[in-house]
Amino acid sequence: MDMLLGVAFFSQTGIGIQGNFFLIYLFSFLFFTGQNLRPIDLIFIQLAIANSLVLLSKGVLQGLTVLGLKNLLDDIGCKIVFYLHRVGRELSLSITCILSGFQAIIISPHNPRWSKLKARVPKYILPSILICWVFHTLQNIGILKKLKGPRNTRNSSKTIEYGYCSVNIGTDITSIQAVMFSLPDVASLTFICFTSGYKVYLLHKHHKRVQQVHTASFSPRVFPETRATQMILLLVSTFVTFYLLNSIFTAYMHSRTPSPWLVHSSALLASCFPMISPFVLIHSDSQILRYYNTVCGRKSPQI
Repeated sequence: MDMLLGVAFFSQTGIGIQGNFFLIYLFSFLFFTGQNLRPIDLIFIQLAIANSLVLLSKGVLQGLTVLGLKNLLDDIGCKIVFYLHRVGRELSLSITCILSGFQAIIISPHNPRWSKLKARVPKYILPSILICWVFHTLQNIGILKKLKGPRNTRNSSKTIEYGYCSVNIGTDITSIQAVMFSLPDVASLTFICFTSGYKVYLLHKHHKRVQQVHTASFSPRVFPETRATQMILLLVSTFVTFYLLNSIFTAYMHSRTPSPWLVHSSALLASCFPMISPFVLIHSDSQILRYYNTVCGRKSPQI
């Protein structure tokens, strides 16, 4: 069982890192070679960076822990790894919010009110992402005080053991503190679901409007609106499902002393969306493949 879990962690990390690093490399190469990028490409690369933080900060270490290699980090290493994972996880949520909101505005109806907003929103993408980075890096500084390496861990019902790291829960969290701590996550998930529902509604209306325009030769194929709707639902349902399950597991772990399988299951769930996300983006956005063809064309030798 431990061997299967170890393989699962390493496979999850390896697959996810390849997908996210592909996006980071692709957009970085295009940027530094002077190519024109879309505003949404900045969101994609930041989401890929956040996903990579989540995968690298826990995947390999959790896999080694499952295989029996424990006590790998001292206090400083433990604090750095766990802090990066928390920042990456929350950045992934915030940037997904920005992505969902941006897409909803872009595909909104063409009228004077929406046209003004569409013209302005690209200017706010970079400031919004910077605010997210600053907010989450500062917000999670408090977790550093609760972290310590496993070598310094004492048996306590208030400590969660990760093998390579441990978290001191401390005193019991009051209901008000729990609500205040989870409020940003709940608000972000609500916003993602609302904007995604709005996008599906707009695409459904557009699909009904243009359905009669398509000729009979296109009938065996899937309509573009249907494919776009499916991609939106896939990305959102994947994100919300894994995020909620991981949050439930984490809350349970903080309420009582968790078993090792619960700790490992929570870590696996936390890395599922970062692993799947880049491949959903690549499959749903044909422009990314065009960028890739451009890069390959530039790097191929001239004969």
